[in-house]
Amino acid sequence: MPLPVPTVARSLTHTRRLRFEAYKRADGLWDIEAHLTDVKPFDYRLSSGLRPAGTPVHDMWIRLTVTLALDIVDALVHIEAMPYAPHCARVTPDYRRLVGRNLGRGFRKAVQEDFHHLAGCRHVNEALWQFPTAAIQAMAGERVDNQDDGRKPFQLDQCHALDTRGEAVREYYPKWYRSARTGTD
Repeated sequence: MPLPVPTVARSLTHTRRLRFEAYKRADGLWDIEAHLTDVKPFDYRLSSGLRPAGTPVHDMWIRLTVTLALDIVDALVHIEAMPYAPHCARVTPDYRRLVGRNLGRGFRKAVQEDFHHLAGCRHVNEALWQFPTAAIQAMAGERVDNQDDGRKPFQLDQCHALDTRGEAVREYYPKWYRSARTGTD
C-alpha cells in the first residue's frame, strides 16, 4: 500500500472508479474512453429504490473520438446505471454538442458553461474534465516530448516539476530554461 497503514479502524463505505483507455484507430483518429462507476459495499436505499450491495449506483461510459490535434469529431455518452432511471440518461444525447470542440483549447471551461447544473450530468462533467490530460498521455508516444520544432513544449510551466525556472527544465529542456533571478539563461 503506497499510503501509510491507518492507525484508526475504518470500514469501506464507497468506491468510485474512473478508468480511461485510449485507442489509436486505423483511420488515424483516436478514441479516448472513460468508464465511471460508483459502488457501495452495503445495500443502499435511494428515493428511487434499494440498490443492493455491490450494484453500481452510477455506471457511465464516455467516448470522445479526436484527431491528433485534439479536435473532437465524435462524442458518445451512455449511462447503464443511474439513481433516477430513466431521467438521468435523458441528457446523454446533448453531449454530442462537444463535436467541433478542441481538448487543448478551453475544453474544461466549455464543459462547465455548456453542461452546468440543469444542462448536464455532474458525474459525466467531472469525467470529461479529465479528458484533455488523458488524451495527451495517450498520444505522448507520437512524438518525442522535447523534440525541437521551435515551439515551447506544451507541458512546460504547467506543473511544479516543469517550471521553466526549475532544475528539471534545465536538465531535460535546456533551451527553455530561464534563470529564477533574471528570467533568462
